[in-house]
Amino acid sequence: MLDTESILEVLRPVQDPELQKSLVELNMIRNVKVDGGKIGFTLVLTTPACPLREFIVEDCETAVKKLPGVESVEVEVTAETPQQKSLPDRQSVPGVKNIFAISSGKGGVGKSSVAVNVAVALAQKGAKVGLLDADIYGPNCPNMLGLKDANIMVKGDKGEILEPAFNYGVKLVSMAFLIDPDQPVIWRGPMLNGIIRQFLYQVEWGELDYLIVDMPPGTGDAQLTLAQAVPMAGAVIVTTPQTVSLLDARRGLKMFQQLGVNLLGIVENMSYFIPPDMPEKSYDLFGSGGGERTATELQVPLLGCVPLEIALREGGDKGMPIVIAEPESESAKALVKIAEQVAAKVSIAAFA
Repeated sequence: MLDTESILEVLRPVQDPELQKSLVELNMIRNVKVDGGKIGFTLVLTTPACPLREFIVEDCETAVKKLPGVESVEVEVTAETPQQKSLPDRQSVPGVKNIFAISSGKGGVGKSSVAVNVAVALAQKGAKVGLLDADIYGPNCPNMLGLKDANIMVKGDKGEILEPAFNYGVKLVSMAFLIDPDQPVIWRGPMLNGIIRQFLYQVEWGELDYLIVDMPPGTGDAQLTLAQAVPMAGAVIVTTPQTVSLLDARRGLKMFQQLGVNLLGIVENMSYFIPPDMPEKSYDLFGSGGGERTATELQVPLLGCVPLEIALREGGDKGMPIVIAEPESESAKALVKIAEQVAAKVSIAAFA
């Protein structure tokens, strides 16, 4: 006889491939409905950017169809992003479920471009996303998000709460909103520490699934401040295949490990160049395979390799990220897959 219990029982062996636990035991199967031979239920994923969504749905349908009398199976897919566990010596940001950093060992590797496109890709999947531009000395995220002329509001009786700018589904706060375009920020460590904490705790972020922090390059005060301030879901290290970049990336990676921050993985940017007039060709301008070798040696995941395309640079200059401007480009596809991988690993960290 088909009923809720028999449906849940046949679905019990079906596991979340990332968490390797039963969907039923994880309470990811809900609202089971039986109408004769028509079966319906809700599949609640751990992220709207789940990279294995279709695979899980197919496994569920296959399992239920094995029951005698089943004529059709309708699966409604939704998501509830889990929250990172709190830590006694860290202060969470109210309403923010997961905070992760995108960092690099050196400048010029396209870290901010990766951060912006990952943020927009997650928002496109349906996640609530914020981007904190912690690159205080070189704040470029507003330009890349089409917000260079945005004016952010200040709230509170004493003007202590900032309302972030918003575009492409992403909330953004940046030092660029608080200074003139050509004004340099000449600060020592304590002032840098203070503004990052203000951007964390004195911004009206609202409810967010992910707050992405675009870090300045290197292993300095900003990384230390973030790691000691909030419970982090992890960090992503961006590099190019070039040896010099990889050497610095290893140092950045080791720094987060020493601070007890979970390493979500490595992104190899500018992996190869695709000429616009000959898209079938590619050139290894900065070498090849460096990201994969480093990931293997340091036993961290390689989240993806992003090719260098002119459209990727143009999108950043024009304020239209490539995942929106040219979603069918190789760069955009790679960045979307990286966003999915990051989201999956953040969920795994929350359940660990």
